[in-house]
Amino acid sequence: MLNLVLEIVFFIDCFGLMGVILLQMSEHSGLGGAFGSGMSGTVFGRDEARDPKRTLTSGMAAVFMVLGLVLSIF
Repeated sequence: MLNLVLEIVFFIDCFGLMGVILLQMSEHSGLGGAFGSGMSGTVFGRDEARDPKRTLTSGMAAVFMVLGLVLSIF
């Protein structure tokens, strides 16, 4: 029963993580994003520490890795 619940949470986290990563990719899409034109909106670039998408991605990636390890043990 616990294994099934962990697998369901794992798959939800997988698809959520893919969605958040694809949302981040749309900001830098195109040829201009490859050369850094996405930072032209601010003088010093965007504030990486306060970016909620980056924080969410880091948290979901940590949950993904921990759940992957726990599921491989079970």
